[in-house]
Amino acid sequence: MMTDILMPALSPTMEEGVLAKWHVKAGDVVKAGDVIAEIETDKATMEVEAVDEGEITEILVAEGTEGVKVNTPIARLKDEGGATAPAKAPEKAAAEKAEAPKAEAAPAKAESAKAEAAAPAKAPAAPASSDGKRVFSSPLARRIAAQKGIDLSTIKGTGPHGRVVRRDVENAKGGSPAAASATSAAAEPRKVQSLEQQGILSGSYDLIPLDGMRKAIARRLTDSFRDVPHFPLTIDCEIDGLLAARAKVNALLEKDGVKVSVNDFVLKASAMALKAVPEANASYTPEGIAMHHNADVAMAVAIDGGLITPIIRKAETKSLRQIANEAKDLAKRARDRKLKPDEFQGGTFSVSNLGMFGIKQFASIINEPQGAIMSVGAGEQRPVVRNGQLAVATVMTVTLTCDHRVVDGAVGAKVLQVFKAMIEDPVTMLA
Repeated sequence: MMTDILMPALSPTMEEGVLAKWHVKAGDVVKAGDVIAEIETDKATMEVEAVDEGEITEILVAEGTEGVKVNTPIARLKDEGGATAPAKAPEKAAAEKAEAPKAEAAPAKAESAKAEAAAPAKAPAAPASSDGKRVFSSPLARRIAAQKGIDLSTIKGTGPHGRVVRRDVENAKGGSPAAASATSAAAEPRKVQSLEQQGILSGSYDLIPLDGMRKAIARRLTDSFRDVPHFPLTIDCEIDGLLAARAKVNALLEKDGVKVSVNDFVLKASAMALKAVPEANASYTPEGIAMHHNADVAMAVAIDGGLITPIIRKAETKSLRQIANEAKDLAKRARDRKLKPDEFQGGTFSVSNLGMFGIKQFASIINEPQGAIMSVGAGEQRPVVRNGQLAVATVMTVTLTCDHRVVDGAVGAKVLQVFKAMIEDPVTMLA
């Protein structure tokens, strides 16, 4: 029997990817667990393993192909039994169905009704056009078409071999004219003028095509900045005590080859501040506010072509040594694009530190669905006033950008108060 191998969804948000490399060719025999291909997502390169045993009969998508949609057939597999049951022509299948005994049809319908009742979310069956021919479409496309009241036979498919896919249905008009018009207007992207229309001469620049990562960053951050009502809160922290504590900690850990950074203290302090003010460790959902049980702190890491946010899980429970080791490992694998999806998806809070670049102060865009993100500037010597006297201290400016649907001003201020106390006196992190 012939089976299609489909483009896998390597993360909950993945819609397409790059088929970077094939490890097999037509004629190769594979077994379950064999690595057959490498797929590039917007964040990482991951290996794809065979699920079934059999012979690869055909490679449908060449390696290096970009924009391969999830669930698109990329290869065909013949099982070890060797039976290659060819698909019947639609007309012949319809004739055979008509000749089937009516006594058998009734129980079949009853069983079908039971199955549909037990699985209401199942995609509708593949429809037929007016001339009786089957309309080839994906399950997701059929489900969306049913919801929008669209006849799939009226849509020209742009998927493989003319298959109707999700984008075709979403771009089609259906249902009531008013509803379709409203949907179309809401989904219409903002029109952007070309550089030439804005006065920049053609040939005066080089155009670098957008890769999957840059497209994902552009899409997610545009959505967040536009749709999330956000506001910043800024505070200054004196970190001379932290720097002294860091020197002592690193002297103790030197024999083990561990070096704790200022950012490791920031990750630890932010996690503990979230546990002290749990209202800020939350996410907005249409159903309600999700209050997270642990502080899973994501740290922004710059990599070639963009950035990624690997996560320190349950950071409030970990020592500075553990955080330092984990952060170093995650950052290295992030730059090598070797992270697994669960290592950079699902955090409850983010920290972005540009202090090493000399940036004094900045405000980050919220990483949805998180309720807040902390932006950390450089520690620098500044004049301060203590008891009416002018002094010099190492000061670090921190900005907390909050989703106002989740984190109110007073809640955000409490988080920064707790964070500031711990950063200025690191011993309190041990209490």
